[in-house]
Amino acid sequence: MRPLRRWLARVAGFLAARRREQRLRQEFEAHLEASTEDYIQSGLSPAEARRQARIDFGPVESIKESYRDQFGLPAVSGIGSDVVFGWRQLKKHPMASAVAILSLALAAGATTTAFRLVDALFLRNLPVSEPNRLFYLETTYIDREGRPDTMDDFDYPTFRRYRETLKNRADVMVVGMSARQDLLFGADQDAERVWRQFVSGNFFPVLGLKPAAGRLLMPNDDRAPGANPVAVISYDYWTRHFSRDPKAVGSTFRLSGGQYEVVGVAPEGFTGTEPGEVTDLFVPATMNVQALNSPGWSWFRTWLRPLPGITVEQIRQPLQQVFSEEQKERIKTLHTSTPRRVVDNMLNQRILVQPAGAGASHLQKEYRQPLLILSGLVLLVLLVACANVASVLTAQAEARAREMALRVSIGAGRGRLLQLLLVESLMIAMAAAGLGMLFAAWGAPAVTGMLRVPADPVRMVLETGWRELVFSLALALLVTVLFGLAPALRASTTDPIGALKGIRATQSRRPLMNTLLASQAAFSVLVLFIAGLFVSTFQSLSSRPIGFSPKHVLVLGTSAANRPDWSAIAARIREMPGVTSATAAGWPLLSGNHWTATVRLPSRADDPKPPYFLGVTPGFFETMRIGMVSGRDFRPGDESPRVDEQGQIVAGTGIVNEMFARVYFNGGSAAGRVVHMLQGKDKLVPLEILGVVRDAAYGDLREAIRPTVFVPIGSRANATLLVRTAVDPLMLAPSLRRAVGAAQSGLHVRQVELQENFVRWHLMRERLLASLSGFFALVALILAAIGLYGVLNSSVTLQRREIGIRIALGAQSGEVVKSVTIGAAWMLTLGGIAGLLAGVASSRLVEKLLFNVKGTDPAAVAVPILVLAATAAVAGLPPALRAVRTDPAETLRSE
Repeated sequence: MRPLRRWLARVAGFLAARRREQRLRQEFEAHLEASTEDYIQSGLSPAEARRQARIDFGPVESIKESYRDQFGLPAVSGIGSDVVFGWRQLKKHPMASAVAILSLALAAGATTTAFRLVDALFLRNLPVSEPNRLFYLETTYIDREGRPDTMDDFDYPTFRRYRETLKNRADVMVVGMSARQDLLFGADQDAERVWRQFVSGNFFPVLGLKPAAGRLLMPNDDRAPGANPVAVISYDYWTRHFSRDPKAVGSTFRLSGGQYEVVGVAPEGFTGTEPGEVTDLFVPATMNVQALNSPGWSWFRTWLRPLPGITVEQIRQPLQQVFSEEQKERIKTLHTSTPRRVVDNMLNQRILVQPAGAGASHLQKEYRQPLLILSGLVLLVLLVACANVASVLTAQAEARAREMALRVSIGAGRGRLLQLLLVESLMIAMAAAGLGMLFAAWGAPAVTGMLRVPADPVRMVLETGWRELVFSLALALLVTVLFGLAPALRASTTDPIGALKGIRATQSRRPLMNTLLASQAAFSVLVLFIAGLFVSTFQSLSSRPIGFSPKHVLVLGTSAANRPDWSAIAARIREMPGVTSATAAGWPLLSGNHWTATVRLPSRADDPKPPYFLGVTPGFFETMRIGMVSGRDFRPGDESPRVDEQGQIVAGTGIVNEMFARVYFNGGSAAGRVVHMLQGKDKLVPLEILGVVRDAAYGDLREAIRPTVFVPIGSRANATLLVRTAVDPLMLAPSLRRAVGAAQSGLHVRQVELQENFVRWHLMRERLLASLSGFFALVALILAAIGLYGVLNSSVTLQRREIGIRIALGAQSGEVVKSVTIGAAWMLTLGGIAGLLAGVASSRLVEKLLFNVKGTDPAAVAVPILVLAATAAVAGLPPALRAVRTDPAETLRSE
């Protein structure tokens, strides 16, 4: 108990320091006054009596310090004194302090921005019960470029099979992928765009969620197809649209031509299962009637929560068995000439059970690698900034050598000097971290806005909580160690005698400065190299010909209660004022959708990459500005190749692209030829080729042009209307929406989009990588230039006497410049080479994100070195001129 009492007494003494100091001063003064009075009575003058009393009493401040150490917290008091002194040092060197703080603030802000994005997209758990016990399914496959990949989309029939397989092992849920739809409340005429998600009836109960109002979806809502048109709205949508009015429960709205009732509100904070998307509306999966019995309509994810005592492997094994059997059945439908590697790839596909605690979304998959790469670039910029500030602090420590020597001479230990300098570094780091948080508060939403076009924004929850605060504090401590420790260690080993005599440890300091300079060069070149690859990729992809003109084309996604005559509807729209042409298609080009089917010719093996197909109406090629090479366009009456409901084969017609003619007819004439389209397991449907059109991008801007077959769209409930206008397409959107609704009963426009946006979506990731990496490269260059300037300027200052003597002895300007810059030039060269080698090696990690660019391209190698050399020349010019203009007489006089 005695140590505890002593410690509490010290705390109390520290808290009452002001009163204690006042009493101590009064007591000391009383002793001095009494002693002075005694000496005056003995005959000394008052001044001499006072002096003698002080001599007898001893060193007052030393006694006070000893008293403070016994009755207070000397370590805390020392830190407080260091903070005050550090603040004075920052004010004493305002330019250097501003450069250090702003450099670190920019780097820290970028780092915090990256953390906020990674946290929101990948790390933050869903606000549900036991998120660590949630999983979703993926399957492995080999993509079109022969690279392993995964996909997490399943059709509803597959969900039913897996649910039955796992009925005694897990709660299995179907979770539809978020999709935009137009919603109409009450008598509103203007549709509101919302994010809708189909979910199974057990979705909310399994997640353990409670309603904020009304009730949530239950298993009974998901029993029969189309029987329960009910919905749950999100808390965010309830707040935004209804101002949290309880009367929202029970209201009705129109969605996809059907009438729905709002039965409840999801709990606050739950925004759906897809990070990056904030779901507004949850609807029973059985309301998507068309998908329930449609194999291949892969619009759903399969989620599950294992029952107590069931392991993940016990979930995966039965699913793998079912999946393997399905693959074997698919293999039976392949042509006997199918390459063995295709069969092996199908047999080697696996079911994966992935953690779903942080959600699952397409955005996660698409931006996982880009955000990790950008985070790596941010860390490199942070290291450049730390090296830059370390150089500045090292130079300042050299300038403060006399101060350090005096401190050592009066008894300051090495630990005390380390504390003093690290406190100053921590003050810089904390100020930079504070500014960095402000930068991140703006930067994270700005980067999020770059992930999509304005018409399709990413809605990410970027809340600032304890995680961001802890990260910022940890970052401040990290950068303190990174840039403050080395200068502090150097300064704490100051030789008092040499420093007081004016002997400078230039040679001993130079290796540290050279190491920092080489590190800056290496990191900067690495960032420049990676940024150059991404900028070249964006330029290459954005300049790639797509084969059609997306300008002035409006895309109208529709749904119908029955099967409309799409050719007649398109013809009706063509008659509207401002419309140049109109057509219908299964989906717009570059939408990411695709339909493939095997095409067979006699004595030709099946292509492992079967052709793409797309259903269109007459006028499609005119509307999309795809040139006709030979043959003719579709006409009314042309049939689509198919197997009818009675199982009878209906011969059809088609139009192919130039790539199809090159692959299947060796570049010969294709018009008038007949091929066979495989449907089902063994149905070969004749298809007569009416014409050949120019090549055009189909579903992905990155993908090489594939053989493509356009067929008549036939009768289908859902299609996309494509309208080319003579004016701004969005100006005609309201009238086009009304015209489509009036064309046929039960036909509704569910989505309005610009065709240009589909092109922009394919460039979003590349634009993000190019913009941010270019920005980071610029920041790294600026920081490296500041660091080089600081090193050379300090070198000129420390070598001023030597330079003056050289000039006095007749040294030429070139020799002076060489003596000052040769060491830095070598360090820059070594650092640049190291950074370039690291860049070439790391290019393999990012090659999946590149397009028509390689890390070994001459331009990719040369540009970073040339840019660094130019930056170094600009940064080194002022110190070099200062060295050349040194006045020998003035220098020697000052020495």
